[in-house]
Amino acid sequence: MNSIIKVKNVFKSYWRNSIEIPVLNDLSLEVEEGEFLALMGPSGSGKTTLLNLIAGIDRPTKGEIIVADTDISKLNESSLAKWRADHVGFVFQFYNLIPVLTAYENVELPLLLTKLSKAERKKHVETALSIVGLADRLNHYPKQLSGGQEQRVAIARAIVTDPTILVADEPTGDLDKKSASEILTLMDRLNKEFKKTIVMVTHDPHAAEKASRKLHLEKGELVGV
Repeated sequence: MNSIIKVKNVFKSYWRNSIEIPVLNDLSLEVEEGEFLALMGPSGSGKTTLLNLIAGIDRPTKGEIIVADTDISKLNESSLAKWRADHVGFVFQFYNLIPVLTAYENVELPLLLTKLSKAERKKHVETALSIVGLADRLNHYPKQLSGGQEQRVAIARAIVTDPTILVADEPTGDLDKKSASEILTLMDRLNKEFKKTIVMVTHDPHAAEKASRKLHLEKGELVGV
């Protein structure tokens, strides 16, 4: 198997006024292509920071992050933005759907940055909504959907470009037990059936059970690896 994500000796600190606050400390990690990895740990352990670094939302203070053979820590801002659009699907805790757009229009948004024709975009959007079980809800607005359905629209938006990796930050954190279970089953299907590489941050041991590997962070370091 190939390692699609390589995090090499990464340090990450933030500055608050003149005080340096370390978050990740000499962290190294490899994720295999097609793996479903759950990152667990207490609040403040660095889970979301690590996820954001892998996704190219943030940059390491020191070290290398290589995703699909690209050292993203060396890309400039415009190259990094293009790389994210091509390679990363994002799933957040609070869906981040645009309320004045339908499910179809929300899912289509990432495709507007591509060279696909309107007909090609339509095919991609309908396929993505079908995969998440919402083919019959494409003209519904977010306020007409349940929380679980909103999160499924968000997942359809994340997969519509067929990204190299999916990153999910507490994807079930705002859902009831039944909806959370449905979202986890969907992510498991995306991993097993569609071979998506998924890195998920979660506090929930039940959510982590769906992953093929679980890692724990404590104070910016991987423990029990």
